[in-house]
Amino acid sequence: MNKGKFILMGVVAFFLFLGVTTYLMLGNRKNRVEVCMTYQGRNSCKVASGESKEAALRTATDTACALIAAGVTETQQCTHGEPVSVRWLD
Repeated sequence: MNKGKFILMGVVAFFLFLGVTTYLMLGNRKNRVEVCMTYQGRNSCKVASGESKEAALRTATDTACALIAAGVTETQQCTHGEPVSVRWLD
């Protein structure tokens, strides 16, 4: 195989990968939510999306707590707490 065809196949494969990745990321936006959590006086609000409302809510909660809690124990305590606010997005 000559060098030109090899480069062309690489470029096509790259754009195919980019397209599939974009589709998978945007196709998962059925349920978007912003969750605000408070833990030990620290606050964090994060937006997440998921196939179900439960998955979106869990992802947003986990992400918000990851920024305000230190270590596994604190993160678990934070994620089991009640959110300060939950706002569903279109």
